[in-house]
Parts: sequence; structure tokens; C-alpha cells
Amino acid sequence: MATRPVSPSDAHFDDDAEPVADAEADTSAPDADSASAADVEALRGEMQILQEKLLRQAAEYQNYRRRSEGDRLEAVRQGRRGVLLPILDVFDDLGRSVEAARRAAEQDASTPATDALAEGVELVYKKFQDALVKIGVAPIEAVGKPFDENEHEAMMQQPAPDDAESGTVLAEIQPGYRLGDRVLRHARVIVAE
Repeated sequence: MATRPVSPSDAHFDDDAEPVADAEADTSAPDADSASAADVEALRGEMQILQEKLLRQAAEYQNYRRRSEGDRLEAVRQGRRGVLLPILDVFDDLGRSVEAARRAAEQDASTPATDALAEGVELVYKKFQDALVKIGVAPIEAVGKPFDENEHEAMMQQPAPDDAESGTVLAEIQPGYRLGDRVLRHARVIVAE
């Protein structure tokens, strides 16, 4: 239903009555200023709370990213370790084969075939060693060094010879290896008493 505009002739004026529009305007003006100032302060407070919340969430996300990256790197390290440990056993066996081939070549029963075999095994061993170095695997030096539980695993103790101090590694039973700055496999050693 459409409303029609009120004309001055339609309006009934009472001389004693105050105009309604003026009364509403006068009473609402001071309240509007105080209400809008209160609203502005409330909005500022809410904005500050939201900004702090946003900063906290941004910091939490940054921490999450750092943790995730650290976890990913640790998973890669553990994966490498899981692959390299069995390979190191094969590498050690190949090293023993090189030593056996050298001993066979040094004996009087040496033939051109055993010499060629010793040379071939030694070349394979050297290539294997170079590949391990390229991926960051390095042997842990043990013999003649002071025993370090972070790098060595003591398998037994023997009386110290005259030229060795107590706690010195006398012999290596199984070589140890390091991947970067972490121990991949501890060296199994014999330590002087």
C-alpha cells in the first residue's frame, strides 16, 4: 500500500504541542554522538583483539612450518640411514675381500688370474668408497684415539700395552661411519684398560 505525502492542509496543528520531529532530533543528537563514540571505541578494541589473534596465528603457522620442515629433514635422514646401514655391511665385506685378495697376491702361489682378481676387487672397492664419500658418508677413525662413547662401542677391554694410555682404542672390530655430522654406525672397538 502506497503512502501519499502529507500536505500542509492535511496536517492538524495543535498550538500547545511541540513538533515531533524537532523533539526527536534534539533528544537523539547527544545520544548519537555518545553512542557513536562508544561504538568506535568498541570497534577499535575488537580490531586490536583480532590483530593480536591474527599475529598469534601467524606465529603458530610459522612454528608449524619450521617443525614440519625439521620433521621432513629428520625423515629423510632416517630414510638414508635405513638404506645405508645394510649397504655398509656389504662395503665392509668388500673391504675384507680386498684384504684377502691382497694376501693371496702377496703369496708365492700368485698367478696372473689372482692378481687380476685382486686388482678388480680393489677397483670396485675404491669406486664404492668414492660413492659413499659423495653422499656424505665418512669413516670414523678409531685406532689410537681416546675412546669416545659418542663414536665408539666398546666390545671388550685388554690390558694396555706400554705405549698406550688407559682408555685408548687398541683395535677396531667393525668400522664406524658418520653421515654428515651424525653417527651412522658406531665403531666397535677394543679399548685399553
